[in-house]
Amino acid sequence: MKTDIQIAQETVMKPIAEIAEAAGIDEKYIEQYGRYKAKIDYSMMNEKPAAAGNKLVLVTAISPTPAGEGKTTTTVGLADAMNKVGKRTMVALREPSLGPVFGIKGGAAGGGYAQVVPMEDINLHFTGDIHAIGAANNLLAALLDNHIKQGNALDIDPEQITWKRCMDMNDRQLRVVEDGLGGKANGVPRRDGFDITVASEIMAILCLADDIEDLKARIACIVVGYNTKGEPVTAADLKAQGAMAALLKDALKPNLVQTLEGTPAFIHGGPFANIAHGCNSVMATKMAMSLSEYTITEAGFGADLGAEKFLDIKCRMAGIRPSAVVIVATVRALKHHGGVAKDKLGEENLEALEAGLPNLLRHVENITEVYGLPAVVAINRFPQDTEAELKLIESKCRELGVNVSLSEVWAKGGEGGVALAEEVIRLCEKEEKEMSFAYDLDETIEEKINDIAGRIYRAGEVQFKPEAAEKMKKLESLGFGGLPVCMAKTQYSFSDNKDLLGAPEGFTLTVKDIKVSAGAGFIVALTGSIMTMPGLPKVPAAESIDVDNNGKITGLF
Repeated sequence: MKTDIQIAQETVMKPIAEIAEAAGIDEKYIEQYGRYKAKIDYSMMNEKPAAAGNKLVLVTAISPTPAGEGKTTTTVGLADAMNKVGKRTMVALREPSLGPVFGIKGGAAGGGYAQVVPMEDINLHFTGDIHAIGAANNLLAALLDNHIKQGNALDIDPEQITWKRCMDMNDRQLRVVEDGLGGKANGVPRRDGFDITVASEIMAILCLADDIEDLKARIACIVVGYNTKGEPVTAADLKAQGAMAALLKDALKPNLVQTLEGTPAFIHGGPFANIAHGCNSVMATKMAMSLSEYTITEAGFGADLGAEKFLDIKCRMAGIRPSAVVIVATVRALKHHGGVAKDKLGEENLEALEAGLPNLLRHVENITEVYGLPAVVAINRFPQDTEAELKLIESKCRELGVNVSLSEVWAKGGEGGVALAEEVIRLCEKEEKEMSFAYDLDETIEEKINDIAGRIYRAGEVQFKPEAAEKMKKLESLGFGGLPVCMAKTQYSFSDNKDLLGAPEGFTLTVKDIKVSAGAGFIVALTGSIMTMPGLPKVPAAESIDVDNNGKITGLF
């Protein structure tokens, strides 16, 4: 069996100028990065806004498992299938982070015959966006520490600095550091730390900004810490927004690539969904919607994380809404939620499947009942799946009024997603009802967190650590109470305990910290043991990655 990277490397790609022309992009907006990648100038949006009636389709999934769900694969394959049935379609995805690529996850450009290419470039440096975000983040950190060193005219309290440095790598060693050591010439000693770049507020800002002016305005609002009076100090106070925006001016432009079947694909921005809001950029989404009848996009991890943030944060800010939602699951993953060990997932086990099904059904209920959106369940089929197992999933979903469609895009590309595409089109052509949200913006921060925990996670109660409760009260007093909430939570469970699989209810969700991302425009609530700088596993994926004398990369799954 061929690996994903072998399939990708055997594909004959079209020059990116041809892909852009097919998408209706005038050559004056194209900035090529070699033959197969390009950035598209955001000024195009001034001349080509999204047409009325163009449809947005969100692809989400059940709670992730080691067995895998194939969300990105399904997203890419669905876009190819939509084009096969005659609908002009584009796909909009996030950029992979080097942390997971070299850590535990490997490549993140789809799989099998449903991939975006050039796969190696996309998974590695791509067009340098994430590096630019890291540079802008660290410029702000350097300006902050330099200001303190040069006299501290803003009276910044070193004990209340909230801005961290970042790098796009899993490196637990950098979670907590002491810097400025070695004497007066080397700065002011203080406790510091690093986040992974995709958890940086700069990443969130880039993905939510409408244009360069909005980008600068959002950067100016970033709260880097507090002065000795407890008042917020911003990037604007440090006069940092202009230089930071200069570093980001090219990164702000969406990246255009292609699927294996030549479907135009925007890949832009990469916030983690378990830490940040987990969606590709608003600019890329809107650009795709301006060029196509259907835009297929995805939100990170399970629907309780990525989809919740897509709907409650991104849709609110961008003024968009999906016409339909695809919820991806596999028989194997559902059996894992039912208690089956990974090495036994290929065996038929209806009892375990039924025990794991509530995880899928809860995600379905959240989409259809909390948000009021039409949905279809896509079963990413594996050869070991039995007819009895597939029929069980179908019958349980039909009880909720939701259809199930088999997806075989990994093995067959777009052809394997035609049935799913036809169901998506059927849902999108129905009369749209008003979308609801999980909470109202005029609620307090605590009420919003309780709404998400109760309505989406089914927690019995939310417990706020004393430090989190104190920060929440302070942020309310500073006028940040009207912002949406971005929950930082394990992706593996509805709860904040990664080992609590299936569909737990009545548990206690613990909020350990709360901070404001004023530039991004949301409050971040950190729960359980979530970390903003991951670590590498015992056997990192990096150990299997190599490159030969011809520059051919292997090991990227």
